[in-house]
Amino acid sequence: MPHTPRLTALANWSAARHGLTAGSIDLQLAAGDASFRRYYRLRLPDGTTRMLMDAPPTQEDSTPFLRIAEQWRDAGLPVPSVHAADLEQGFLELDDLGDAPLNAQLSDTGQDTAYEAAEALLDALQNQAPLDGLPAYDAALLGRELDLFPDWCLARVVDLAPPPQWPAWRQRLIEMALAQPRVAVHRDFDAMNLMCHRERLYVIDFQDAVAGPLSYDLISLLRGRYRRFDLDDFGRRCEAFRQRALGDGRLPRDEGAEAFRRQVDAMAAQRCLKVLGIFCRLTLRDGKAGYLARLPHFVAHLEDSLAPHAEFAILADWLQGQFEPALTRALQARGVEVAYR
Repeated sequence: MPHTPRLTALANWSAARHGLTAGSIDLQLAAGDASFRRYYRLRLPDGTTRMLMDAPPTQEDSTPFLRIAEQWRDAGLPVPSVHAADLEQGFLELDDLGDAPLNAQLSDTGQDTAYEAAEALLDALQNQAPLDGLPAYDAALLGRELDLFPDWCLARVVDLAPPPQWPAWRQRLIEMALAQPRVAVHRDFDAMNLMCHRERLYVIDFQDAVAGPLSYDLISLLRGRYRRFDLDDFGRRCEAFRQRALGDGRLPRDEGAEAFRRQVDAMAAQRCLKVLGIFCRLTLRDGKAGYLARLPHFVAHLEDSLAPHAEFAILADWLQGQFEPALTRALQARGVEVAYR
């Protein structure tokens, strides 16, 4: 493991906390992510392990993480405890929840059980997490996310102009998102951010949580990176979620299964377009590897989201007729081998 100045500072901070010498600190890189955060496993002399978060303060503000961790833990939600924090340096010491994210449980035989456990945790999160202090997932934020698609994916990777109808589609997706009831939204309720620890699921990486649309985290899970549900199975899961939300009051009135499904698919389309832009930005701006190979998988999710709805037929035709061929050429020109679809 390279001995960087930040790693040295992290070792010194941890050693001082535990009354140890810096040279005796046992740190092993546990994970990195799409941000600038890094995670290290600390093993103490008595065998206890903790997870150390290195979040450079010039690039990552850990204040929301600390606030949300406290609020969600007080609400009875399964999140890691924070044992120490130094915001000036950007260091946090957390519970070690192990090395078993939910995506590791997604075998062919165990996927349904794993997704059902995640859906139950999502129900608890939406029912118990307070909205106090969470930024609003408002029209401005939804719009900035959608703009990532033309700005980074179309202009810089695919070399394709957006269709003439793009401003109208953009506005329609924002309006449909804002029409939904508001709950606490993790924003990346993905199987890799759900940790299996002592027979319980824990939520991690919640620092970007907002108060926003009811269906957002549902589609983060069901139209994420690990599985492409067929339309019938996806529909059954959406309807089961709708019935649970009606039963516990998250949906204050029954507008019908068809109307709810339209909102869910529109939310999924918004997120897929955002993800396509983010993955291109991670590649071009941040030098992150592997993200372009995932683009076709989210294009497939986007097509599935648009397919049931006549109002998005022109967008679906543009995707299949112009965008997909241009994306295929762009990926081939870069030598990208598509990972999955």
